[in-house]
Amino acid sequence: MRRLLLASLASATMACASTGAVPQPFPVPGSSPSATSPVPSTESVPAPGAPAPPSGSAASNGYAISGSALQLRGTPYRNGGRDPSGFDCSGFVWYVFDQNGVHVPRTVSEQFRAGADVDPSDLRAGDLVFFDTINGALRQSATHVGISIGGDEFVHAPSTTGDVRVERLGSSYWAPRFVGARRMP
Repeated sequence: MRRLLLASLASATMACASTGAVPQPFPVPGSSPSATSPVPSTESVPAPGAPAPPSGSAASNGYAISGSALQLRGTPYRNGGRDPSGFDCSGFVWYVFDQNGVHVPRTVSEQFRAGADVDPSDLRAGDLVFFDTINGALRQSATHVGISIGGDEFVHAPSTTGDVRVERLGSSYWAPRFVGARRMP
């Protein structure tokens, strides 16, 4: 039990390599109920068998990016990581976009300044979603990043449970920490 507690405390003190900050602990999946979100519902990923977006469109690129991100679920968290042996949050984004031929900066703060600002009501698969995990509801800066997969979900590399996973934007943890979204060219 002591070893588990120490491991939890150690992981809670990690942050994206890009900020060097110490985030508040991320929730463990299933440990807190979802709450009604101030983040609007977003576009959903097409159902199996639904027609794909036109080839070469921004939408198809977003679906390719979110699909690549989803294939990496379960990859371990590694502070400073940017390959499938382990990712931090911005390294995960950097790697997924690179695999799809899109250059994005390496750090959370640089990613937050790149691309075009996106209204939360216009989120699409492949958009970057940003959170302030340090200051919480104060929303002072972007300290964590994930990739929208459509609907109310995003995929990211959080530090607490140590693996890439999908979570809900509208959860009671993520909704109050949401600081913005960006669409890469």
